[in-house]
Amino acid sequence: MTAEPSPSLSVIVPVFNGRMALERCLAALIDPSLPFEVIVVDDASNDGSGAVAARIGARVLTLAANAGPAAARNHGARHARGDILFFVDADVVVAPGALERVATVLATRPEVAAVFGSYDAHPAAGGLVSRYKNLLHHFVHQQGAAEGATFWAGCGAIRRAVFEAMRGFDQERFRHPSIEDIELGYRLRRAGHRILLDRALQGTHLKRWTLRELLWTDIVRRAMPWSRLILEGRELVDDLNLRRDQRLSAALVGLAVLCLALAPLRPWLLAVSVGALLGVGVLNRRLYRFLAQQGGPAFAAISVLLHWLYYLYSGGTYLAMWASVRSRAVGRGGRTAPRSR
Repeated sequence: MTAEPSPSLSVIVPVFNGRMALERCLAALIDPSLPFEVIVVDDASNDGSGAVAARIGARVLTLAANAGPAAARNHGARHARGDILFFVDADVVVAPGALERVATVLATRPEVAAVFGSYDAHPAAGGLVSRYKNLLHHFVHQQGAAEGATFWAGCGAIRRAVFEAMRGFDQERFRHPSIEDIELGYRLRRAGHRILLDRALQGTHLKRWTLRELLWTDIVRRAMPWSRLILEGRELVDDLNLRRDQRLSAALVGLAVLCLALAPLRPWLLAVSVGALLGVGVLNRRLYRFLAQQGGPAFAAISVLLHWLYYLYSGGTYLAMWASVRSRAVGRGGRTAPRSR
């Protein structure tokens, strides 16, 4: 008997109770004419997601207990046969040719260890909040530097040997959907690996966002752990959500809110507040123009308010985390500890 040749690429899709979106996700991934395997890691779903994946033709691995997407992706990677691991979220429908593109990019760019893309500009979910959130992600990634500073596992691939050398995603630290891919990207860069942001590698996002879910995810699952990473001494990269103009925008929105709150005592602060928000508009004029082109003036106007709210809670979360870290450091050092010279 001869061993079956290993496919060059393994697609790994973690899923937890996502059968409805999973069907559309797998329909775009499974192609018998391509020498690629598709692995679905069922993270202890109770909605029959694993059965749906098996029926469509994916190779299904099932976890005994819910462990989170980081652990699910790691489990899939351990059982994959490909030299390239292509991670796709279960609510993402990749564009035609995405698998071939990933394989070609990594085959022709040996200096690149990982590649990731973005959502496209045609989110499937209706509703203002869903359209705003998904279009914002698309715009930010499309404006990012080609030399990526981090990684995104919603539609991103990494060489298997590199992934194993980095020991995969940190599943102990990230037991829920969070920034496990960003943290992996930081480790990749610190180890000297190159990451490519391929703007042509896109997929349609199927997720429907509510305002409550958006706030919870952005603050608890992203802003808080991301702030911890930065405050632990990790690099503050000048790319994507952390570009200098984005940090300045968050500071200006915070200034605008502070001045507005103090305006009853000092009326002239109202002008400062308005000026700060005008500055935010100038810094983000391309984004706001893009939102207007996608949904019209009314959609853009409400999206701008949501964007300002995003800056407010993101900046506020970072300041709160900074204060918490500083207070713990002072507590450990003691109030009377002498200053080092």
